[in-house]
Amino acid sequence: MKQFSNTYIFVFSLIMVTIVAVLLSFVATQLKPLQQMNLEIEKKQDILRSVGKAEKVAEASDKKSYIVEEFGKYITESYVVDFYGAEVEADAFEVTLNIKVEVDKEREERKYPVFIYAEDGDKKYVVPVRGKGLWGPIWGYVSFNSDMNTINGAVFDHKSETPGLGSEINTGWFQEPFTGKTIFDESGEFVSIEVVKGGANPADPHGVDAISGGTITSKGLEEMLSDCLSGYVNHFRKVAE
Repeated sequence: MKQFSNTYIFVFSLIMVTIVAVLLSFVATQLKPLQQMNLEIEKKQDILRSVGKAEKVAEASDKKSYIVEEFGKYITESYVVDFYGAEVEADAFEVTLNIKVEVDKEREERKYPVFIYAEDGDKKYVVPVRGKGLWGPIWGYVSFNSDMNTINGAVFDHKSETPGLGSEINTGWFQEPFTGKTIFDESGEFVSIEVVKGGANPADPHGVDAISGGTITSKGLEEMLSDCLSGYVNHFRKVAE
C-alpha cells in the first residue's frame, strides 16, 4: 500500500476543505433569493390567514401566485409607527421580515408595522408579534376590527415547541377562540389577552384557554401578546378616535 507523507495528507485535506467550502458558499448564494422569496410568501400567507383567507389559499392550485395576488389585492396599505403612535419612514414588510431585531430592542425604541386589509369598505388592521416559547421563538399575526380593540383573527407558529403540546399554538382549535376577544377593558385600559390554564370563562372578553400540558408555551404566547401589542396602544387609540 502506498504511503503518503503527513505534509501530503495535510495539503490534500486543506484543498478538499477549501473546495467544499467554496461549493457550499456558491450553493447558499444561489439559493438565497429563493429562500427569501419563500419567507416573504409565508409571511404574506399568514397575514392573509389572520383576516380569514385561509380556506381560499388552501384551495388554490398555484398557492404562491395566489398568495402574491391576494396580498396585493387586499392589503391596500401598510405603514410603520413608533411607540408613541407617530408614523415613521420605513417599509412595513421589511420591518416585519426583521421583526426579531425590533423585539430585541426596548419597546420605546421599536418600529411597529401595520398592514391594512380592505374589502367591500371593511377594514382590518394586522400587526406582527414575536416572543419566546419553551424551546425557541414563537410568532404570529393578529388582525383587529376598525375599533382597534376587537380581535378579528389570529395565527401563531413556532420553531421547536413540543409536538402535541406547545406546538398546538399553530392549530385552529387554539387560534379560533381569539376571535372576538378585546385587548382594552371597559375603562379603555390596555389589558391584552390572558391565556388561562384550566380554561377561561367563556364570558371573559380577554381570556382564552391555555394548552393542556403546554403551560410554558401558553404563558410565553400570553407574554408575547402583551409585550408586542402594548407598543401599538398609542397608535390604536389615535386610529379609534
